[in-house]
Formats: sequence, structure tokens, C-alpha cells
Amino acid sequence: MNLPLFSTLTLSLDGHIADIHLNRPDRSNAMSEAMWQEIRQAFDWVDATPEVRVAILGGAGRNFCAGIDLAMLGGIRQRIAHQDAARSREALRRLILDLQDCLSSIERNRKPVLAAIHGACVGGALDLVTCCDMRYAAADAVFSIKEIDIGMVADVGTLQRLPRLIGQGMARELAYTGRPVAAEEAARLGLVNACFGSPAELAAGVRQIARTIAAKSPLAVRGTKAVLNYSRDHTVAEGLDHVAGWNAAMLLSADLDEALAAGKEKRAPRFAD
Repeated sequence: MNLPLFSTLTLSLDGHIADIHLNRPDRSNAMSEAMWQEIRQAFDWVDATPEVRVAILGGAGRNFCAGIDLAMLGGIRQRIAHQDAARSREALRRLILDLQDCLSSIERNRKPVLAAIHGACVGGALDLVTCCDMRYAAADAVFSIKEIDIGMVADVGTLQRLPRLIGQGMARELAYTGRPVAAEEAARLGLVNACFGSPAELAAGVRQIARTIAAKSPLAVRGTKAVLNYSRDHTVAEGLDHVAGWNAAMLLSADLDEALAAGKEKRAPRFAD
């Protein structure tokens, strides 16, 4: 298979697991304009590629990600400049919406995405990982809603998604203060699922979880993500109605037949992509 090539990311595929790494290690993987766009392209590819059943998102070098590249942030005034102030503000709104969509591509893609986080995960990087299905951290990981320290409101997802993960009180404390959160506290808060002693242990542990997911029915995993995301944003009654509709369409599948046959024959199931 010919994999897409990127200038700010690396992408590989092995055993139904796509590895996507932010790859600007000399800049602590700061999110340049190209990286924002390539994140969306990569996860659109994950969504569209049947051979991919699960994805791991990591970062090259000493840090996971230092957030938005300050050079990109500094160039925004020039990029949206217009003699009409209203049109300039409209352009800025469209830019923010596009950056939001670059990260939301992770959430809307049908395959589970596991974030493997080491070192710094600050500012826009926290927006990035809150879009993922699960987050795992090395012991050296540090999280921070850094936008407050540069005089701006976080605007690409953290303030919307983080309270659903750790509750309103703690999310507000972190958003108002910008204080750093170490891996152990992040685990206590529910921001990360588990901590690992080192980046190497993190990589091995997350890969094992990804392998477990990749061995399950791809149709059922995709459906589970769709139902979880829908149910999170709707009432219980609406979520129940949604899953009834999903299973009315998808329950009686080749994957169900294969899972039942494998159980009867005491073997591992073999699912089509």
C-alpha cells in the first residue's frame, strides 16, 4: 500500500494499526500551519482506509507537542488583514473554524485513536489530545492550558471537551490558572487512562492496547465509537434510540457470524476489514 507522505508528520501502518507521529522535534512539534492541515489529511486517510482499524498518535523527540507555533500565531494579523474591519474579523472567524475542524477530524473519524503523550503537552496540544478516544502518558508528561498565559481564550476544543473528561470545576481551575499538571495528577483527574514509567514503556503499552482493539470486529468497533460519541452529546433516551437504529442495520453481520463460529471452534476470530 502506498501511504500518504507529509512534511510535518510521519505515518506507518502495521498490523491494522496506523502510527501517526508529529514530526517537528527541533521545535518540540509546535503546530505549524502545515501541521494543522496535515493532521486532518492524515485522519481523513485513517477513516477512509479499510486496512486501518485503530490509530496511535504520538510525537517525535523530547516532547509530544508544544502547542501552536508562535510564528503562525504572530502572522495571523497579516493573514486576515483587510481595509474593512468586519471582513477582517470574518476572516479570523473562518480561520478559527478551520483549525477547529482540523482537530475534530480525529473525533469524527470512525476508528479509535489512542494518544501516547510524553514530555510537554500544552496549549493546542491539549486541544489535540482531547479529541482522541483515549490518552496515555509517560511519567514525564506535563499538561497545561497555556492560552491564558498569552492573553487568549483557548478556542479549538479544550474548553468544550476537557470538562466532559475531568468535570467543570477542575477544567475551570486549569483554564483560569494555566498551571502545569503532571502525569500522575492527570491520571487521577481522568485526563489520561494510565501512566507508564518511560516513553518506551508508554509506546509498548499503548501498542498492546491498540492490538487488542484491532483484533475485534472492525464493524462493531466503528459502531461503538459512533454510538459513544452520539450518546455523549444527547439524552439517554436519544442515545438508546440511536443504538437501536444502528443495530437494526448492522447487528446481523458477517462479523457476528464469525465471532460466534470462532467461539464455538475455540479459535481467534478472523474479521474482514
